[in-house]
Amino acid sequence: MMKKTIRITGMHCANCALNIEKGLKRMEGVKAASVSFTTEKAIVEFDERKLSEEKLLERIKEIGYGGVFVESSFDKEKEIREREETHLKRLLLLSIIFALPAFIIGMFLMEFPYRGYVLLLLATPVQFIVGWRFYKSTWASLKQRTANMDTLIALGTSAAYLYSLYLVSQDVMGETYFETSAVLITFVVLGKYLEARAKARTSQAIRELMQLSPKQARVLAKGKEKIIPIDEVKTGDVILVKPGEEVPVDGVVLSGESSVDESMITGESIPAEKAKGSTVYGGTMNKHGFLKIKATRVGEDSTLARIIKLIEEAQMKKAPIQSYADMVSAYFVPAVILISFITFSAWFFIMGKPLSFALTTAVAVLVISCPCALGLATPTAVMVGIGKGARNGILIRGGEVLEKVHKVDTILLDKTGTITVGKPFVTDVVSFGKINEAELLSFAASVEKASGHPLADAVVEKAKEGRIEIYTVSKFKSFTGKGVRGVVKGKAVMLGRPDWFNTNEKIESKVAELENEGKTVVLVQVDSQFGAIAVSDPIKPDSADAVARFKRMGFWVYMVTGDNERVAKAVAKEIGVDRYFAGVLPEDKSKLVEKLKKEGRNVAMVGDGVNDAPALALADVGVVMSSGTDVAMESGDIVLMRNSLLDVAKAINLSKATMNKIKQNLFWALIYNIIGIPVAAGVLYPYILLNPIIAGGAMALSSVSVVTNSLLLNRAEI
Repeated sequence: MMKKTIRITGMHCANCALNIEKGLKRMEGVKAASVSFTTEKAIVEFDERKLSEEKLLERIKEIGYGGVFVESSFDKEKEIREREETHLKRLLLLSIIFALPAFIIGMFLMEFPYRGYVLLLLATPVQFIVGWRFYKSTWASLKQRTANMDTLIALGTSAAYLYSLYLVSQDVMGETYFETSAVLITFVVLGKYLEARAKARTSQAIRELMQLSPKQARVLAKGKEKIIPIDEVKTGDVILVKPGEEVPVDGVVLSGESSVDESMITGESIPAEKAKGSTVYGGTMNKHGFLKIKATRVGEDSTLARIIKLIEEAQMKKAPIQSYADMVSAYFVPAVILISFITFSAWFFIMGKPLSFALTTAVAVLVISCPCALGLATPTAVMVGIGKGARNGILIRGGEVLEKVHKVDTILLDKTGTITVGKPFVTDVVSFGKINEAELLSFAASVEKASGHPLADAVVEKAKEGRIEIYTVSKFKSFTGKGVRGVVKGKAVMLGRPDWFNTNEKIESKVAELENEGKTVVLVQVDSQFGAIAVSDPIKPDSADAVARFKRMGFWVYMVTGDNERVAKAVAKEIGVDRYFAGVLPEDKSKLVEKLKKEGRNVAMVGDGVNDAPALALADVGVVMSSGTDVAMESGDIVLMRNSLLDVAKAINLSKATMNKIKQNLFWALIYNIIGIPVAAGVLYPYILLNPIIAGGAMALSSVSVVTNSLLLNRAEI
């Protein structure tokens, strides 16, 4: 299966996006298709053996729109968007040049010489040059046996224009409606122009990230510095980064010390200190030191590129509440056309009103209705919400996640790497026999070197610090959730959880003492000799504050750990967690999530994405504490780039704020149409009768108001 992003041109409303989406989904070989009017893009997943990329573009063209595969270039994206805005601006200026004098003559200068002919000359360019896009879109929709907002505009303005032609043929100085059709089209184009500018601001976060992508790198090759385009940098290249320069690609520091501003990646305002062995990310800013780095990820594999891709795809994913708006939009236009026909028939045939009166009300109904406001209500809020999250180091995978997060009532926290720093270190080495501490550590490190467990790394690191010899291990075997064993220098060595061994009261007492201090104890057995190694994983400075905030927000907070009861109790007490699960094996974490869900809880599982991926996937919302690792970036619904538990609370608050905006937008879009259409139809006549020009202006502003309301999310406190 192949997934491609296509930029769509020619869409004028949410129904256009729905028509394209339906057309693509009907193609053989297409597994999934999602089209967003807001981003003006389509994401299509298809079987490349059954369907070529060209066929997809041909299908879009058949439906009546244009399409081009998206290039991973910010400049190209910017160029396309600016070209579209410029085109709308020119149409708007052309429309104003003709519509303004038409309005003045039509409304105020009743004795203007050859009034009807002059209005005809002024209205025609607006109707058929500026308004051609509405006819083109209407024809494309009719070929697909659907209708969209452009259908309403084309019908309404054509009715006013053609009826005016008839009136001019009868009396050149009489009343006409040319100014109505011309001003209506002007208002619609004005609305589209303002909407395009506002929509551009909803994707501001992703554009800011795209602008961070460095254009070149200073590579060290054969002892000489050479500046090359970023596309030519390869993994393994040695790169020099001077003070004040951008780090061009992801890499590891070979030499040098500096502080690097990573706020654009993590949202953290305080620069991160970097030294030999530190990881750096492309797009970040080197502050004052000189760094020599080795490139580890380049191009589309870089952290910045993957974040941009994640946000782009997230902004395309529809929230479930969007399906309600899509369903209404699908029936909206035909319903409005029917109401308009009924309005005309009722006033003309039943109430006996003049043709001009009936036509005015029918046109007002057509042009006041706005399916666009409904279509924009959800995706614009989702785009702004996801963008705001990205600026704060919170990556959210789409509208569906946002909608689920605000329902969460239970937070399940993994201990290691989530509550704690995730970098354990050895605090105590205790021997219970003739073997001394150095020997004990040597045997332990020799076996642990073959293990990939975080605690094993701490033991090996401790041995290296003390310059203690590490030997080759044979017959190594790992027992998940228990420990490891092997043979070192002819001696059988076992390391693992204390309850895996048969020990005496003296050993158990010392183990209990260390565990009550919140340390994790690894027992070591070398033949018949016993020892213990205590490891501590420091608790993050903000973990206790985060737990306190979760409680104030009304959440049930649980901690889950593979450590035993004593260690779990000590850590839980230190951070203020009242409920915890101890001795939980990695594979049993998902069972715990399932148990809580069966109790009716909406669970957010917070982990590091390493050994808790099944639990993260099973939870209602999986939140991953990321350090930019591949696993973390792929395994969570929400990725926290700052590794701070406080950001979990921010993600929940952002979700609630976004859902509130969506509900506000849907409410106003529905209320506008529910009230506006009957008023336009004349239900309040003779007290109020809407002029189609006023109706058109209201319609144009309704879409802009929805987008503007979504943009207010940027001011929300999270």
